Amino acid sequence: MNTCDNAAPTILVLGIGNLVMSDDGVGVVVVQRLQREYRLPAHVDVMDGGTLGLDILPRLEGIERLIVVDAVETGRKPGTRVRLTGEDLPLALETKISPHQMGLKDLLAVARLMGHFPGEMVLIGVQPDDIEVGAELTPEVGAQVDTLLASVVDELRSWGIRPERI
Repeated sequence: MNTCDNAAPTILVLGIGNLVMSDDGVGVVVVQRLQREYRLPAHVDVMDGGTLGLDILPRLEGIERLIVVDAVETGRKPGTRVRLTGEDLPLALETKISPHQMGLKDLLAVARLMGHFPGEMVLIGVQPDDIEVGAELTPEVGAQVDTLLASVVDELRSWGIRPERI
């Protein structure tokens, strides 16, 4: 894909979570590493969404593809990775146990109403072990950060983006 092509899709990689809530911060950790370690074309935006809020809504305008990176309650063993797309995403948001769960659900609902809903969405996540107050990821989740980052890079590559290591 030619990164100068005006017809190129606009992509947002959004990491969400709270860095002071242990494993809940994994999405933010992953996007911060993506920002530090990779150079991406101008039409790919990487955002630390923190604990969200509807103030992010303007950032979804014109976004055609969205990758969300987050801790996701799946009921599986801590550290289990997950990739969800399409109809699986709303279910994940319904069952997600996290301080910002309503923020993402509401953000996407309002985006849909305003016509800013991305045409394609992927959630790359991991089952948390602990989302209590704490500044460190648990060993099970921390061990998945490299793999989650690689999953985001692979997803971008599948969309024709060539992330370059810095």
